[in-house]
Amino acid sequence: MRKTAASIQRNTATVPHRVVDFGDLMSEWAPELHFLARAHDQHERETIEHLSRSGLNNIGWIQDGPDFEDGDLIVPAHGKLQSPVIYREGDRHHALQVTNRCNSKCLMCSQPPTTQNDDWMLEEAYMAVNTIRKMPDVLGISGGEPLLNAKGLRRLIDLAHSKRPDTLIEVLSNGRGFYHGAIVDAALQGQLDGVRWLIPLYGHCDYLHDYVVQSAGAFEETLCGLLELQRRNQPIQLRIVLIRPVLEALSALCRFIGKNLPFVSEVALMACEPIGFALANRAICEVDLKDWHGQLLEAAEELDNYHVPYVFMNAPLCSLPAELQPAAHRSISDWKNVYDQECQSCSMKNRCCGLFAWYEKGWQPTKIQAIKEVYSEEVCN
Repeated sequence: MRKTAASIQRNTATVPHRVVDFGDLMSEWAPELHFLARAHDQHERETIEHLSRSGLNNIGWIQDGPDFEDGDLIVPAHGKLQSPVIYREGDRHHALQVTNRCNSKCLMCSQPPTTQNDDWMLEEAYMAVNTIRKMPDVLGISGGEPLLNAKGLRRLIDLAHSKRPDTLIEVLSNGRGFYHGAIVDAALQGQLDGVRWLIPLYGHCDYLHDYVVQSAGAFEETLCGLLELQRRNQPIQLRIVLIRPVLEALSALCRFIGKNLPFVSEVALMACEPIGFALANRAICEVDLKDWHGQLLEAAEELDNYHVPYVFMNAPLCSLPAELQPAAHRSISDWKNVYDQECQSCSMKNRCCGLFAWYEKGWQPTKIQAIKEVYSEEVCN
């Protein structure tokens, strides 16, 4: 999550505030929302403080600075060095996290789960959606596992669509909750349009998938969930994180998908993020994708044979076989995204996802090497 070290007026509530210019505060103000007005000088700060004391307790000032922008949503974190910026209008990717809890413990999880009640995160997400000035084309919802509060998840989806009906909501979920009828009813009741489900699958058999997610029975529950989503005509992107045990059986997994799950709209093959549990399980999570080109090409061929579309995510172009590079997407969130010094001379930098900002503390998905030639833009899938 992006953060700002900007100075914020004391005693402002620790809820999402929309950043506005001091001159725009009057035109954007609404009684049910919270605002931080960019104060350019002492007079503007004193004016905002006077308005706060006079009863407008939903406004405060933020000291003008370079690391936040108008339209940002900031949650003041008094007593800490930085406050989180939970939404930025100009980003390519937008997502809200609704819980840290999860019913899986994936070997490479970038967001290790916690057990304490954190319903406040979902409440914060509701407030964020209400406070967003410009709803994005696509809004992600992630966890933890969002289906642990299926009713709250559905409320958030409906709220987002009430703000902008054509926003695509992408829910990152392990899908296991759809094994249970009560969760199906709570999350999928009635007509549900404008949602895509991002569901991980790590093996073509139970022992492999269950091992990766560290939960017995997860494979069966995930497959039941996928079939339930298909029955209700819900679009699905299957996600496969490319760690060693998954790569060793990748072609078998893609063949399984083609034969048994041909209804999925897309398969995303994702390089591992070098953070969280992946660091603790480095021996199986740290891979050089160049060592696995044969497996990647075989997997792509299996998906092509069954006409299942696929994309590569989080993988720099130079880590992939040339034939698969056109299928790579710029998938790393803006606030996580950096480029290696070697990337500066790459002819394809503007198409490449680059690296996770913390790769120097973890690992690179391969030895970065600048691409000097421009290849065809023809999509390989």
